[in-house]
Amino acid sequence: MRVHDFEIKGLGKANPSGIYDLDRDEGWVSVGVDHDTAEFAVESIRRWWRSMGSPVYQDAKRLLVTADGGGSNGSRVRLWKLELQRLADETGLCIAVCHFPRGTSKWNKIEHRLFSRITLNWRGKPLTSLEVIVNLIAATKTKAGLTVRSELDTDTYPKGRKVSDEQIAELNLLRDEFHEDWNYEIRPRELLLGANYF
Repeated sequence: MRVHDFEIKGLGKANPSGIYDLDRDEGWVSVGVDHDTAEFAVESIRRWWRSMGSPVYQDAKRLLVTADGGGSNGSRVRLWKLELQRLADETGLCIAVCHFPRGTSKWNKIEHRLFSRITLNWRGKPLTSLEVIVNLIAATKTKAGLTVRSELDTDTYPKGRKVSDEQIAELNLLRDEFHEDWNYEIRPRELLLGANYF
């Protein structure tokens, strides 16, 4: 049995990274073909924002992201925070992050309202190509109104990128009083220079 992102020779591998919009009951899934890194996870958010988020939330100043406690978007992953800072700087958004404690990521709504539906949709269908995977994900719908968009991401995301203490010190990161390691906000660095976004 093959699970997660094990490679099948001749077919390659597929890494899904998703965004679920609770208010609109809409999902976005980037299907990557390289490593499941923090850079890939943030790129998925970036692609969702450009394609689905910003057209709907044109006046948004803040984005709330719920994330796992471990993995590529874990609370201790320095590259995750660095890439979120790049996204905040590009978009002008303050990006608030709330991590689920380790071992509790299945509480995240994306698991129950998006990925479980995708699994049901492709149940019994052979995943014979990346195109089939992307199309099956995008065909996921529910009677309650869930719609999903999916896109293949053929970019490369090398493993092992190091983030220095100096790079971490340059983040415009504001920690919450409650479980500050799990709850924080990354603001555009322009806010450090006095730009007024609010």
